[in-house]
Amino acid sequence: MSDEGLALKLWIVLSRARNAVADHVRAHTEECGLTPGEFAVMEALYHKGPLLLGEVQRKILVSSGGVTYLIDKLEARGLAERQECPTDRRARYAALTAAGRKWMDELFPEHARRLTEALAGLNDEEKTHAIDLLRALGVHASGLTGRVGVEQY
Repeated sequence: MSDEGLALKLWIVLSRARNAVADHVRAHTEECGLTPGEFAVMEALYHKGPLLLGEVQRKILVSSGGVTYLIDKLEARGLAERQECPTDRRARYAALTAAGRKWMDELFPEHARRLTEALAGLNDEEKTHAIDLLRALGVHASGLTGRVGVEQY
């Protein structure tokens, strides 16, 4: 197989695997009434704590307008809130509310269980190897685009 053919095959397999895992996990978040974007925001805030809106945008890979829309939806449901930045009046943080944190305390263990289930097709050694390979791929590709820093991997 040519270099180009092999690259295309890798891209197809990588994309299909990612979609299959995401579909399995997404089913649970949708059962809970969250879109994948809403869950991504809540998950980022759950694990990282309050984040500047731009940081949320970079973590979940959506546009700034997309972050605004998602935070608006979560605010309307009482799951997230915007907070003032004490050092910069122009900056705003997004944070989970107490209700949002409680909901994620209940929701996240099942999310993690489903993710573990979906990735059980690889043993621990294979998962570690896949992490290393995909990190190397991501670092290389980000160097080509300049859009994502190495620290993202």
